[in-house]
This record gives sequence, C-alpha cells and structure tokens, in this order.
Amino acid sequence: MNQALHDALKRLKLPTIRRMYSEVAREAAEQNQTFEEFLLELVELELRQRDENQLRQRLRQAGFPVMKTLEAFDFSAMPALNKPKVLMLAKCDFVTQHDNVILLGNSGTGKTHLATAFGAAACRKGHKVRFWTAAALVQELLAAQHEHRLAKLEKAWLRTDLVVLDDVGYTPFSSTGAELLFQFVAALYERGSLVVTSNLEFSEWTRVFGDERLTAALLDRLTHRAHILPMNGESYRFRESLRRQQEETA
Repeated sequence: MNQALHDALKRLKLPTIRRMYSEVAREAAEQNQTFEEFLLELVELELRQRDENQLRQRLRQAGFPVMKTLEAFDFSAMPALNKPKVLMLAKCDFVTQHDNVILLGNSGTGKTHLATAFGAAACRKGHKVRFWTAAALVQELLAAQHEHRLAKLEKAWLRTDLVVLDDVGYTPFSSTGAELLFQFVAALYERGSLVVTSNLEFSEWTRVFGDERLTAALLDRLTHRAHILPMNGESYRFRESLRRQQEETA
C-alpha cells in the first residue's frame, strides 16, 4: 500500500482498512472480485471492528465486578425460576420500554449473576449500562450531595439506559441516604430502566429505608412497570462449594 493511501486512511480514522487493505486486495485479485465486492469487504471489516470496540467500551464503562453470561447460568439449580421469561428479558426489550426487572430471593441463588447477564446483554444491544451495589450508590450520592454535584450526577445517570442496582437490603441506609436513593429511582422512572436484586421481600424494605411512606413511594415507582422474578431456593454458591469438595475427596 502506497504511503499516500496509508496517510489518507489514517486521517479518515479507518485503522482496520489501513491494516487489512493489502491482504484483502491480494485475496480480491486471486478471487477475481469486482471492485464493489472488494470495497464492501473492507467496509464490513471496519464496521465489525468498530462494533467490537464499542461493545468492549460499553462493558468496561458498565463497571461489572465480574462478567457473567446467561449461557453460564445453571437453570437446573433453580427449577422454580421462569426460564422462558428470563430468556425473553435477555432480549432487552424491557430497556427500550423503560421497564424494570426485580430479582428477589435469599442469598446465593444467582440474582447477581442474572442481573449482570441482563446488563451485559443490554451492552451488546448498544445500551449504556451502569452497575452499582446499593451501598456504593448511596455513598456516591451522599458524596455528590456534599460536593454540590448532585445535579451533574443526575444528568449523567439520565444518559444511562439501564442501571443494575445490586444487593438492596444488605445494608440499612441513613435517612439522607434513603431519600437520595429515592430521588435516584424517581428520576429514572419511565425514563430509564433498573435491574434490582434484593434478599428481602417488599414488606421488609422499610427496615432498609426506615420511613414507611418513602418506602411505599419508592416501591410504587419501582414496581409500576416491573418484571418480578422470585429466586428463592438452596444457595447456588453453597451447592458449588459442596460439589468441589466432593470432587476433591473422590
């Protein structure tokens, strides 16, 4: 490839075409491809690489602590779970419709796994996703309030299509923290989507938020357009640990 073409592709920010041009041109000549076929192959290579780069960026910006996929989820360990509905939700229509998904169940049943898998699927669909534990989000909101940047933070989260809010219920919030989290959920109401995991039934959420009226108002917004997945059962993590021990002693 001559230097002028190399420089022009660099200026046009077409790195994949610049890298692959010579190889594709040689193959096109060997296969007697038309100019249009040759050009189409180069453009498709560039587009595929851009799509892959953008997906990696969305996954990185989502901040998943550990990547989980739906393919790796063991549905046989949770027979009461509505698998067809889970597979339907993984298509992420709920994100475009600004609906929520709530996963309720005891510890170790795969709630975070599914929530992360939904978030990763949304990234693959081109959505902007952000993962938070409830405790970490409340701390971020408290810090933003102290530093007078709540308005800026609200604009940022309204640009996010899906927020995964993990572990609601493990840590009680202060009254200020509970109010800020309510504001967060209220701001997203019908403008974004939430995937929420909790080890508590809704009737127990007052223990976390402290105020009955605030809890009722939050649940009203959260559940208005929500898909609720009960996930009670034996701990998946405990079962995996037991299986590994049995394998080691076999």
